[in-house]
Amino acid sequence: MDEAIQKFYPENNWDLSSFRKEQAENIQIIADGKGPRNQRNQYPTSVVVYDNGEGQHPEKFEDTFLSLLRGNKNDIHFVQGKYNMGGSGAIVFCGKKRYQLIASKRYSNDGNFGFTLVREHPKKESDQAKETWYEYLLIDGKIPSFAASKLDLGLNNRQFETGTILKLYSYQFPKGYSGFAQDLNQSINEFLFQPALPILTVDTAERYPNNKVLENDLFGLKRRLAAEESEYLDESFSENFSDDVFGKMKVSCYVFKTKVKDYDLKKTKKIIQDRYFKNSMAVMFSLNGQTHGHYTSEFITRSLKLNLLKSHLLIHVDCTEMKYNFRKELFMASRDRLKDGDETQFLRSYLAKKLSSKDGRLAEIEKRRKQAVDIDTSSNTSDLLKSFTKNLPLDSELAKLLNQTFKLDIKKD
Repeated sequence: MDEAIQKFYPENNWDLSSFRKEQAENIQIIADGKGPRNQRNQYPTSVVVYDNGEGQHPEKFEDTFLSLLRGNKNDIHFVQGKYNMGGSGAIVFCGKKRYQLIASKRYSNDGNFGFTLVREHPKKESDQAKETWYEYLLIDGKIPSFAASKLDLGLNNRQFETGTILKLYSYQFPKGYSGFAQDLNQSINEFLFQPALPILTVDTAERYPNNKVLENDLFGLKRRLAAEESEYLDESFSENFSDDVFGKMKVSCYVFKTKVKDYDLKKTKKIIQDRYFKNSMAVMFSLNGQTHGHYTSEFITRSLKLNLLKSHLLIHVDCTEMKYNFRKELFMASRDRLKDGDETQFLRSYLAKKLSSKDGRLAEIEKRRKQAVDIDTSSNTSDLLKSFTKNLPLDSELAKLLNQTFKLDIKKD
């Protein structure tokens, strides 16, 4: 991926905000929905995804966008995708009727603008199939198309000329997602830990009439951590590991401060969790910068035994240079979790052993934090005791004794 960026974008000065914003406009994720967000039952939100990339001729749709298991990316090493099913993966979240619009025009500008609708087939009593299926629109046996030079399709700061645009109707977001320029932007930053190109997320004034920030670029959590290092990070470091079983991998650890700005311990912890752990991914496993699986903070407390770092440690495992036969046994095709096989168990055990070493950096940080229990003078005694009992493993009898005198609201084994 790095080689591809250097070849196709030799002047990639995207660390500068103006250049990053300009590049990000070539890949846009846009909220499309009328009315205020709090009336989403009346005004469901659709998602428009625009990519000013290669594009396809209408006659090629059935071999590319609409094909399954063709493997047409297998010989292109720097792109993601293996089963040719990524474009169909989002259909199940497109409302109850599963409608998705696909439109595209080839970058060479020598063909028509083509489009089709994909939907779940409305099952009828006359259908013989046990399950329903997905179908796409043809007119006279062909993908509908027409000549067009420029189209106003609601893109940010431009008209559509070439590339590809998808519309996901009545998209069903997980709980807790609202603004595209905030929540969705933050979540994509986590799942695209180090994307090749910056992306623009855009909301609408109709959905958020009082929101002053309606568009925001993103460039991955790794770059965001680097930009905010002095404000939020206590320290960070990386280690390269090699082994005959898996080959090579790079592990990066980011340890957050216990206090930022003028906030107390409790407020700091909440801010860090909201800002960097929206999807509860404490340990991320990535391939070419894209997160394909994760562990929660349970790994930090149970496997690493670093209780004080439970809410303040982010670990990134770069699997790009692992041996192919080992790596392919780690990840599911859906890229949302790790397989529970021998390779995954070996990797978990290996990481636990290396990162929990008594002579390691993380053990040193944990020890330092135990020795310097930060007494937050802005908290009252009750808050201090709650924080104390949450952060330190207490003997059950001692916890019971404290609970007789102070209301701690804590249940411990």
